[in-house]
Amino acid sequence: MSEIALPGERQDNEERFDQRVRRVRGRWHEGVRLPIAVVVLLIAFFSFATDSFFSLRNLTALSGQGSTLLLACTGATFVVLMGSIDLAVGATVLLVGAVVVKLINALGLALWAVPIGLTLGGLLGMGNGLVFAFGAIPSFVVTLGSLSVFTGLAWNLLEGRALRFDSTLFENLAIGQLIPRIPNIALFAVGIWLVLVWVGAKTRFGRYMYVIGGGEAVARTSGVPVRRYKIYAFALSGAMAGLAGTLAVARLGAAGPTLGTDLLLNTLAAIVVGGTSLSGGVGGVQRTILGVLIITLLDNGLNLMGVNQYTQMVIKGLVVIAAVLVSQDRRLGIVK
Repeated sequence: MSEIALPGERQDNEERFDQRVRRVRGRWHEGVRLPIAVVVLLIAFFSFATDSFFSLRNLTALSGQGSTLLLACTGATFVVLMGSIDLAVGATVLLVGAVVVKLINALGLALWAVPIGLTLGGLLGMGNGLVFAFGAIPSFVVTLGSLSVFTGLAWNLLEGRALRFDSTLFENLAIGQLIPRIPNIALFAVGIWLVLVWVGAKTRFGRYMYVIGGGEAVARTSGVPVRRYKIYAFALSGAMAGLAGTLAVARLGAAGPTLGTDLLLNTLAAIVVGGTSLSGGVGGVQRTILGVLIITLLDNGLNLMGVNQYTQMVIKGLVVIAAVLVSQDRRLGIVK
């Protein structure tokens, strides 16, 4: 039989969680020093190692490459923050991208593709959240299964080949440049990131993500509707992946079977390297942009140096392991 917390006990629990959230957010400046140093070192190293790294053309390409990853990571960060994981981000990008191209070709959609992709991604994420919250199945298992389902559906839609679209208006939504040398997709990504930084810091949703990640059982006794907010978090992760998929298709001019395949590793890598703990309760979307910068700089710089993709996977895997080891607080037995 479950214990019911008295009103006074719930108030005490709420006060303890308020203190924890304030303490975690107050460590922002402590947790970003190393990632910032790594970003600076990577920029310096690749600038000397390759002649083309610090060119305007490459910096424009960098902003475009990193934008899809940043969009996909912003929503997934909240899932990780509450102590869960979303392995279906890349598959959601792929499926939404395939559906969007099909709709554009069939119905002549252009700007309407954005809200459609956002909504479809949110529904896919909500489906994961409902199974996770009501089925009492680990998020790892749920999203691993949906990864396979979404990928299979997308490949059926694409019939194993890349599908192009014919809509200059939709294409310019991503590769157009309202600000010279900065593609519009980068403006979308930074704008969404700023909004979600505010959500994480100033809203009940953001606060509850820290609370649930800090201890789900205690969160329940404090009156937090844990099940509902789990669904919200996965819906947000899916919506951001859907937006990333829509704008990625606009940027690339097509949806192919490999769309989003690199996001399974890269999203988790960026979130962890940025400083959000896989155990939950520590970090936040404000840190994720640093992880995105590190992963994007690595991808771009290693490509310019001619390093093959298999070696790049090894390097990124080692970076993730190193990030977790370095961020571990051995005195408390937790990951910052």
